[in-house]
This record gives sequence, structure tokens and C-alpha cells, in this order.
Amino acid sequence: MSDPIRHYLQFSDLNAADYAYLFGRAALIKKKFKAYEKHQPLTDRTLAMIFEKASTRTRVSFEAGMYQLGGSVVNLTTEGSQMGRAEPIEDSAKVISRMVDLVMIRTFEQTKIERFAQHSRVPVINGLTNEFHPCQILADVFTFIEHRGSIAGKTVAWVGDGNNMANTWLQASEILGFKVHVSTPRGYEVDQSIAGIRSPDSYRVFSDPLQACAGADLVTTDVWTSMGFEAENAARQTAFTDWCVDEDMMRAAKPDALFMHCLPAHRGEEVTAEVIDGPQSVVWDEAENRMHVQKALMEYLLLGRLA
Repeated sequence: MSDPIRHYLQFSDLNAADYAYLFGRAALIKKKFKAYEKHQPLTDRTLAMIFEKASTRTRVSFEAGMYQLGGSVVNLTTEGSQMGRAEPIEDSAKVISRMVDLVMIRTFEQTKIERFAQHSRVPVINGLTNEFHPCQILADVFTFIEHRGSIAGKTVAWVGDGNNMANTWLQASEILGFKVHVSTPRGYEVDQSIAGIRSPDSYRVFSDPLQACAGADLVTTDVWTSMGFEAENAARQTAFTDWCVDEDMMRAAKPDALFMHCLPAHRGEEVTAEVIDGPQSVVWDEAENRMHVQKALMEYLLLGRLA
């Protein structure tokens, strides 16, 4: 009997041992990339990328990464395919997965990617949904490990919207053994039922973002208005005024604390220019690492653990 298909739809789909392997593998793959050493275990494999939401980093990191692994890429959008003309997701999944080896989807509702995966013959990767962004947190944790070593026992301060990034940080904290200090404006809290947190021990909620940053090893944030919520922009600009990561927040954190942002960033809104362009910011390493961890992930989903 063949092994069941393994999808990556949210961070909790893998366990701590899987992540330990992936982080080690990503480090090896990145080292080879920097040395211009070929690493092509996915020769003749094809990745289909399906975009319902606009993308820069997700598209470049997956497309370049798959080519570097020796494979090829098919890029689909809802505007340019039958998926935008009311073809059932189930039908699209059955057809596309017969022609490719791997599918990455960047869409709105998590239920869409789950329905696609249920009818796919190949692994499906979440490139972002309204509820989760697992590949980004995969890159963020890997970046922290590169700069500071193990994240176990550390404290991550999340300042801003209780969105897909916040949900995924909470999942990661439970699996990898660190704490998250969450501070959001009233009305924009994390929905614990979506994040699926079984125990409250891995996170703590703060009404004051400065207090959330106190003693943190990592301070991270995201835009105030995520894709799909543009109609709320004016209200969010008012509600989030005090949730701009500034130098006071970074001073409240540990002296060697890092700053991360998944990008794109709006300087003067969710973060000041002094912080994102300052010495504690690792946002450019973080952005690059999307490619390296996703290469490790694609390799793992298709080939399993390699020696």
C-alpha cells in the first residue's frame, strides 16, 4: 500500500521532529545555493501554482525554488483558468493533480484549499489563506534559528492584527515549545478556535503592546489591513494607531531581540522606518529564507526524508 499523501495546509500538519528535519535540510539547501552547487532532486517534477490572491514573495520563492530543484512550474490564476468561471474546486483538483506532482495555492478561505486537497492526488501546500500562512512562519522560525539558535523557550511578541500570521505563530509555539505574547486592538483579537490551540500555556494576551514586547527575543508584526479586508482600512487605521512597532517597543524587548515582518511593509503604519531599516531587523534574510525552507518542504513532501 502506498503512503498517504502528505499536505501542508497549516503549521500543525507537521510535528516537532518534522520541523527539526526541515530546518536542517533548509540550512543544507541554502548552503549549496550560496556556493552555486547544484541541488536538483526534483528533476522532471512539476509544481502547479494557483493564485487567487496577488503575490510577490510567494510566487518568486516557489517558482525560483522549484526551478533550482530541477523541476518546472505551471502558473495559474483564477482570471486565466476555469477556476474563475465557477468550475467546482473538486473538479479542478482532480484534473490538475493528474498532470503535476505538487500544487501550491494562495487563496482566501482555508476551506477552499482543504476541499482542493481532499480531491488531489498530489501534495498541496498552503501559500497563504485568510486563516493561515504556514510557509511564512516556517521561514521566520528558520531565520530566528540562523541568527539566535533554537527558538525553544524563547518569547515572540506579536503586535498588531490577530490574523493568519498570528494564528500560525500560535500553532508554531505549541509545537516548537516557545511563548507568544499577543497584543491586538480590541475587536481584532486572535480567534483561538481558528488557531486550534489546545493549551493556553504557549501564549499570553496583552492589551498594551509595549508590555507584550517586554523581554521578547523577537518582535514581529504585519500590515494593519490584510488582502481581502480593504473595506475595513479606514476603521483599522484608527484602531491600530498604538500598535506601530517603534524604537520604544524594541527597547522594551531584550537587547539582542530581532525584528521581523513578512512584507510588504508600510513604514509609519505598523512599523517605523527606524525599526524595519535598523540593526535589529532581519526582514531581508527572512524574505530570502522563504525560498530555502520551501525548497526543503517541497523536497520532503515528494521524496520524504533524505540522508
